[in-house]
Amino acid sequence: MTVTPLALTRPASVTDAFLRRIVARVPGSSGATWKLTEVYTGDLLVELPQSTPADIEQAFTTARAAQEKWAATPLKRRLEVFKRAHTLFVDNAPAVTDLIQVESGKNRRMAIEETCDPAMVMSHYLTRAAKLLAPAKRGGPVPFLTTSTEVRQPKGVVGIIAPWNFPFATGISDAIPALMAGNAVVLKPDNKTALSPLYGIELLERAGLPKGLFQVVCGEGPDVGPTLIDEANYVMFTGSTATGRVIGERAGRNLIGCCLELGGKNPMIMLEDADLAEAVQGAIFGAFGNTGQICMHIERIYLPESRYEEFKNAYVAKTKALDVRAAYDFGPDMGSLVSVDHMSRVKSHVEDAVEKGATVLCGGKPRPDLGPAFFEPTILEGVTKEMLCGVTETFGPVVALHKYATVDEAVALANDTEYGLNASVWGGDVDAARAVAARIESGNVNINDILATAYAAKGTPSGGVKNSGVGARHGDQGLLKYTDVKNVAVLKKQVMGPRGGQTYEKYVEGMLSGLKLMRRFRIR
Repeated sequence: MTVTPLALTRPASVTDAFLRRIVARVPGSSGATWKLTEVYTGDLLVELPQSTPADIEQAFTTARAAQEKWAATPLKRRLEVFKRAHTLFVDNAPAVTDLIQVESGKNRRMAIEETCDPAMVMSHYLTRAAKLLAPAKRGGPVPFLTTSTEVRQPKGVVGIIAPWNFPFATGISDAIPALMAGNAVVLKPDNKTALSPLYGIELLERAGLPKGLFQVVCGEGPDVGPTLIDEANYVMFTGSTATGRVIGERAGRNLIGCCLELGGKNPMIMLEDADLAEAVQGAIFGAFGNTGQICMHIERIYLPESRYEEFKNAYVAKTKALDVRAAYDFGPDMGSLVSVDHMSRVKSHVEDAVEKGATVLCGGKPRPDLGPAFFEPTILEGVTKEMLCGVTETFGPVVALHKYATVDEAVALANDTEYGLNASVWGGDVDAARAVAARIESGNVNINDILATAYAAKGTPSGGVKNSGVGARHGDQGLLKYTDVKNVAVLKKQVMGPRGGQTYEKYVEGMLSGLKLMRRFRIR
């Protein structure tokens, strides 16, 4: 692993004046602040205002006033904002990348990819929103004399609680379809990574999004979350399963909907005929992309006994050769974890595994010489379900290798978890790999890829099963979930019930005969 002495200069775009400007939109009437630091160095970036319950209530009041006007704006005009925003987001990707790096510590390759997500979401829904939101006329119960029209209406103000691992992609991308549908948004980013979504809102307003429509509140989850959920008409949350349960329970009490993308303990299965070099390269990204801090990343790799040693040797060698360091250029393969606290959690999972009998094939230690929150890319073998990292999401650059004797065993091991967010299957025979994928209990399964093919397919819903969540982002569902349906039905002639002296018995006879005829001729 490459070791480089820490000598960094913050990106020129991230000036103190710029940071003060973008955090100024965060309400914080109490004067309390959060010291937001540069992850690579630990140096103070800016003090982030912390919002009180009264601040949150006022943010929703402002958002509701703006939303009434926005919902009354013709859809064509609303979408024009996002056509302009698409250009602004692409043109300003380098500046956004700088912000993502300073606040999260991820390497630049991962940060620039994150900047692409909102533009991709905009592009997809710009082609679909008009059709999805247009009134849809359906047949009524009586042919020719009744109609029913499905009318989509915005829910009102959507509360979005975004995580620190992809602050820009989740904070902005999840808001885009909500805004297109005519809603306002109140976003709560994580304190550690509030800068990039704040700048994203500024870009949207430059594109013509009305001021006040997209609000931001900041604070720790227990301080901000309850009021946000109580004020919202719908909640979108990405984060841990434990927190998702709390949010789901509170939303249920309030009789509002929610979408929850939660944790994962994602498996990768390599089949006998897989291309070794491709599978190894995929597993490098699967375990160590974004320093292992991806909800859909791989923490368990299942290998056929006949190919275990060759994969292990190639994988360990490639992992040891990774360029891991702090840099604001595209050189490093892996960057830092998001915080010292999170690094300590990852370290505790590895230590627990070793104490209980696991073997460290490479890595396994913090790297304070590289930065405060760096941890080596780590490969373990001999991991069991008695270990924390055997059952619990580690969410760091730690992966365990396992052998299997048969494909049935591999599938059973992959499914032996309470989670079901993402899985990966590698094989030369794609049809055989599809057959394995069909048996895996997961909301997303990638064949000969780790996660990008599924997640970047914006036309297909992406969500989890089991304890990995409820609902989905992307696809038609990703926009329609932010709407309520009004059923407008018309009866053109009074034909319900007996007419003109007809007995009820005759009416019923005719009604039942009509049901048979409609089924026979496929009318209803």
